[in-house]
Amino acid sequence: QKKKHRFIVFYSAKSCNFATDILYFIKQNPIMKVAIVGASGAVGQEFLRILAERNFPMDELVLFGSERSAGRKYTFKGKDHEVKLLQHNDDFKDIDIAFVSAGGGTSKDFAETITKHGTVMIDNSSAFRMDEDVPLVVPEVNAADALNRPRGIIANPNCTTIVSLVAINALNQDSPIQSIIASSYQAVSGAGASGPRELMEEVELLREGKPVHPQVFQYQIAYNVIPQIGGEAYEGYTSEEMKMQNEGRKIMPLPDLRVSCTCVRVPVVRSHSVSLVVRTREKLSVQRARELIAAAPGCRLVDDLANRQYPMPLDTSDQDTVFVGRIREDLTCDNGLNIWCCGDQVRKGAATNAVQIAQLLLP
Repeated sequence: QKKKHRFIVFYSAKSCNFATDILYFIKQNPIMKVAIVGASGAVGQEFLRILAERNFPMDELVLFGSERSAGRKYTFKGKDHEVKLLQHNDDFKDIDIAFVSAGGGTSKDFAETITKHGTVMIDNSSAFRMDEDVPLVVPEVNAADALNRPRGIIANPNCTTIVSLVAINALNQDSPIQSIIASSYQAVSGAGASGPRELMEEVELLREGKPVHPQVFQYQIAYNVIPQIGGEAYEGYTSEEMKMQNEGRKIMPLPDLRVSCTCVRVPVVRSHSVSLVVRTREKLSVQRARELIAAAPGCRLVDDLANRQYPMPLDTSDQDTVFVGRIREDLTCDNGLNIWCCGDQVRKGAATNAVQIAQLLLP
């Protein structure tokens, strides 16, 4: 795989071991060229914010988009960057990492173009998630998988999968999880930038007594919930529900894990919520579960019903931690726990998780 570095010659008064000093400098200062494909979308814009927040080490940033977004300019660290048209050419020849969030069709179509010169493609779509030779990674759960990528592609899991697994992975370390029953309450921003816009417009129209005409969602979403996200995929389960079913087995990995999921769109602007019934091989007490989750990376325990402290979308929006609470014994199973969690699906459920994956690849 290609490697590019700055080379300098310097003299250290404290050390005459030039080779050691130079190698250390190279390791700490790699030349990194990064691309964002789908830069104008909601997740693409979040990539820009998170890369800046985390001061991701790069020397050059290149933005790509469709004909509709090509030519737009976005500011990153005080410098304007113009979106280039995504084409089948050699534009990715010198790019080290490409964050791709432009839909599954685009990912499939351009995967070879993006990776053929050694670029690592971190893909936010569902295009490659279940391919055996593509790792599916949540850094808090299976970071090592990112280092084995035969096709140069790493898949970012579904947002609800990420939020849920970050919340419960610590339990699996103590006692293997055998089954999960999940109900997700998914924010309108999960449908892209047009989702919140439609919600706000509907609220205003209804306030004025005017009719609404849904375009983004199947039905009016204001003051409503819609128990369908995605099309039917298997025996009455939607594609969104089957993503969580299949992805959890691959990531944890638990090939025998059984999952039943219901995904619901709710009139919340940002941050998904998930109700989980987790059944483990050995019984875990509520106290032990709280201890494990409180110590787990990426989690914050918020669990004090008496004082009305529990995870909520408003508290978890625009940040990267998954809040976990309402932990209690399941009354239908001796080895079951009920858990409620919330996480920002645009950040931790998409862009932040991808940037964390990229950070695993740094020298």
